[in-house]
Amino acid sequence: MTLEHKFCRPDTTLTVTDDAVIAGYASLFGVTDQGGDRVGVGAYAASLADLKDRGRSVKMLWQHDPTQPIGVWDEVREDARGLWVKGRILTDVARGREAAALIGAGAIDGLSIGYRTLRATKDDKGHRVLSELELWEVSLVTFPMLTEARVAAKAEAPDPAFDPALDSGGLRELAAIFAGATAALRGR
Repeated sequence: MTLEHKFCRPDTTLTVTDDAVIAGYASLFGVTDQGGDRVGVGAYAASLADLKDRGRSVKMLWQHDPTQPIGVWDEVREDARGLWVKGRILTDVARGREAAALIGAGAIDGLSIGYRTLRATKDDKGHRVLSELELWEVSLVTFPMLTEARVAAKAEAPDPAFDPALDSGGLRELAAIFAGATAALRGR
């Protein structure tokens, strides 16, 4: 299984509120990214429903590193525009504090999704149209690819009933996928 990434750039300066809540679009439907891929409407629906049914969540990572979770996504949903996320950077975690500071300074302003393609077709220009994706994580990243996707800070407080317990088995599987992808890239 190969994990892929799509990067998104905020439409405004990304800032972190005192409670470190961020929100915005991690993916936009119908927009061709710099890699030539376009995500179709509804591409995340089955994955999000499956995660909900299994009591699991999309992970918030730092630069796609599965060993560096930096927060929790309290809400991940599709709407007519794309994949919208809202979550909390955990400033009690060292990397979370660093991420919040970097966002506040404007050094980091991107999001990237980690996913596996389940169904895709090619358009008349040879670009992939992604129609079903298995979403694993949304990362804060330095270099965004999809420049039209946007993120903004939100001031409202997160849901206090949210349980950020991690699924270590899922993280181990994700770590193995990332390790394989890293090895493959180094072999190029």
